[in-house]
Amino acid sequence: MHFYPEDRIAVFIDGANFYGAARALGFDIDYRRMHELFTKKARLLRIAYYTTFTDDQDYSPLRPLIDWLDYNGFMLVTKPAKEFTDATGRRRFKGSMDVEIAVDMLEVAGRVDHVVLMSGDGDLRAAVEAVQRKGVRVTVVSTLRSQPPMIADELRRQADSFVDLQDLAPLVQRSQAARDEALPARYTAASTQDEA
Repeated sequence: MHFYPEDRIAVFIDGANFYGAARALGFDIDYRRMHELFTKKARLLRIAYYTTFTDDQDYSPLRPLIDWLDYNGFMLVTKPAKEFTDATGRRRFKGSMDVEIAVDMLEVAGRVDHVVLMSGDGDLRAAVEAVQRKGVRVTVVSTLRSQPPMIADELRRQADSFVDLQDLAPLVQRSQAARDEALPARYTAASTQDEA
């Protein structure tokens, strides 16, 4: 991923899509390392994380991540997921942050030189093109190496550059030690006993 040191950059993370790409590649993202990476590469003006959530849950597994991001320099954009019943009568949820990402990218385009979009969603192709017309370079981060690929071909072709998330893994991957720290003590003690 190439940046000029004087570049003003903004990073937009499509939470669900980016999480899916990392999981498909078999690793977790260390958001602290990611923030440091962009801070060292250029002048980071904004790093934003977009996600939907369900209102009816007392506790969401996403809550600790959202809280951590909120306290550590990320702009959070959230909204409730929409509930629907599928053809088999099962309760399902859906949610898309495409419009919010597109609007925010266009709003910041006059103040940045480079946008990094962490998503493979082809619906964002038109937003990327609109930002490029304003003179902003766009790098898209997703993956071709999962089955199926997580990047839409039209989005990859529209971007000024494409970076496969697998190539960024050494720089943004969460270490095993960090994963162990995040687990409750009973899990790490149990796994240590199993290994002995």
